[in-house]
Amino acid sequence: MLHILTIHEAYPGHYVQLEYANRVPSLIRRVLGSGTYIEGWAVYTEQTLLDQGYRDGDLALRLTQLKFYLRAVTNALLDHRMHCTAMTDDEALDLLIRQAFQSEGEARLKVIRAQQSSVQLSTYFVGRLAHYRLRQEIQRELGDAFELGRYHEAVLAPGPVPVKYLPELVRQRLQEPR
Repeated sequence: MLHILTIHEAYPGHYVQLEYANRVPSLIRRVLGSGTYIEGWAVYTEQTLLDQGYRDGDLALRLTQLKFYLRAVTNALLDHRMHCTAMTDDEALDLLIRQAFQSEGEARLKVIRAQQSSVQLSTYFVGRLAHYRLRQEIQRELGDAFELGRYHEAVLAPGPVPVKYLPELVRQRLQEPR
């Protein structure tokens, strides 16, 4: 679990993303970053690092990463159901504990968190999906010319922008000479 948490929070997750964000000249962009971009990037890096060979295909680590991803998906379901349907606390706990394999303590705190905020829990899944889909699009467009490192630099360079603007900014950046 510490490996996945470190990927998410530090390298290449939040720490790297914030390091790039600090380079952006716009104070507003640095301070008011998109939560969907920020959390999405961190969740995206969890899978990406393992896909690139981190820990040589350790199956226990992959299972842990998938459990973290299940948490992101479940967070989005919980957020929607608690705010858009009549999901009860007991139903929320059942979703988190029995269906998503979270501990009771974690689940109870998650229910409180969901009650105190709306849409924040969804940012992990929605943002990861946006980052992953954009990479797939760019890979298809560039074919053999696609370079993962250069792509990631293009994603990080504009700072934590709303993900709807990211495709255009990434494509512009990739058109620039190195």
